[in-house]
Amino acid sequence: MAGCLGVMICALNPSLTAMLAEKVENMTPAQSGGTGGTGDGSGRPQVQPGVNADWMDGRNGVIYEPPGSQSVEVPSSVSGRTGYEPVKEDAQQVDGDEADNLAGGGVLGNTGDGLNFDGEYYPYYAMLETDLQQLYRQIYANATELKTSFAPVIPVTVAPLKNVFEAVYNDHPELFWLETGYSCKYLTDGSCVEITLKYNGTAGQLEEARQDFESRAGAILSEARNFGSDAEKEKFIHDKLMEAVEYSVGAPMNQSAYSALVDGQSVCAGYARAFQYLMQQLRIPCYYCTGYAGEDHAWNIVSLDGGYRNVDVTWDDTDTPTYDYFNKTDRELNQTHVRTGLSVYLPACLDGSEGDNSVQDTGNSGENPPSEEQEEGGKRDPSSYSLSELINPNPTKPMSWQSKTPSSPSDNGQAEAERIKQENLAKAGITEEQVRDTMKEYYDDCRKLLKEAGVGDKQFYNVVPESLWNTVERAYSTGDYWKGYAEAALKDLGVENLAIQIQIQALGGGYYRVYHNVYTY
Repeated sequence: MAGCLGVMICALNPSLTAMLAEKVENMTPAQSGGTGGTGDGSGRPQVQPGVNADWMDGRNGVIYEPPGSQSVEVPSSVSGRTGYEPVKEDAQQVDGDEADNLAGGGVLGNTGDGLNFDGEYYPYYAMLETDLQQLYRQIYANATELKTSFAPVIPVTVAPLKNVFEAVYNDHPELFWLETGYSCKYLTDGSCVEITLKYNGTAGQLEEARQDFESRAGAILSEARNFGSDAEKEKFIHDKLMEAVEYSVGAPMNQSAYSALVDGQSVCAGYARAFQYLMQQLRIPCYYCTGYAGEDHAWNIVSLDGGYRNVDVTWDDTDTPTYDYFNKTDRELNQTHVRTGLSVYLPACLDGSEGDNSVQDTGNSGENPPSEEQEEGGKRDPSSYSLSELINPNPTKPMSWQSKTPSSPSDNGQAEAERIKQENLAKAGITEEQVRDTMKEYYDDCRKLLKEAGVGDKQFYNVVPESLWNTVERAYSTGDYWKGYAEAALKDLGVENLAIQIQIQALGGGYYRVYHNVYTY
């Protein structure tokens, strides 16, 4: 009778069922007495709601195998250096009348139509079933626009929704204003009728926060691009974060990349998301991996030379920095790190004896040879790029043709910084007056040039520093450019409509020329 009663309660309360499933799913091997959820005996992890685990077969078929039932052993030198907060959902049942009066009002917001995410860089998107990828795009698009409440674009119940939100959150460290929690309202049949996203303190001044974020990240990336190989770039980013970030449990917004890159204080989540973001910008696949390491913990998985390795910057950043958790296989970490949640579907990190998943363990050497595309001096001649390479067809993916730029002059004094700046301007063949250093300058210039160009099929261009390009690109992918200058420019011209295409050219010296092909009518 007790068993039947439990079944009836769960059947009548989908939220409770989801909660119980989450508790079981998040048990560590030591807690559950099992093998960490290896699944049905096929070697594949147990499939969670909405997940298409077969996506790995289209890559290298390498499947993560959780360690056995032994307890996790955390070395004293890194004990307590965790702090990851799992995604939390607040599910509330409503009746039909309440559903009709919800804040979202059945509005979908931005459905994300037209967005696409490459599974090589956004694996959590790729591991979802096709219909749930549509919901992923909607959540991403609305989070980008700071939309709070909206109705799901497809029918979905509580458990799959949680996995979709976690997928968006894990794939996109650039959404640093998005909190790890969200809420949903659902009907008695378990179907969700409203999703509500939550944002942190940066949302109130997002444009300024973005500029700070992109500026700090851009300075590190400019130095990283001095290195020829991906392995050298990876090591530089790892070392730079250990130098720039201090572990602090009390750091504000410590689940975000912003806390690490801008505030310089964070926990494991902030370290890992900052590392993920910087590596993504360098076009090196890097994933946010979550699990258990004595407590809830986050680290990274990096793809180099066709294989995968674990990187835990937080645990390397001790009083005496180490490489003890840098580019390690799953076998090397199975006493300390156990994946949970969706991270069990990320590719396994194996050594040569375990499968075709070899990565050179660079340690602190970073001596991989440059790729064939690298030419003498470390950059490709911009004139060798075709038009299709200059146009970025997918603004959600970082550009792949970034050229090498000089290192930061911050330690060389103001005179040295000015000398290097003038050298860079000379390399680019431009003057300082031609450069638009901030988004306000860029928007003001675009409005002026568009007004001067007049109505019809026109073109204008301006020049921006490399550190500003990510913000410019995002403005067009999110629509921020419309308020930034387009709306006012159209009023200046006395027309209502505008179609625009952006092209980009690397000038050298860390500067880009941005071409705007516009049609106003």
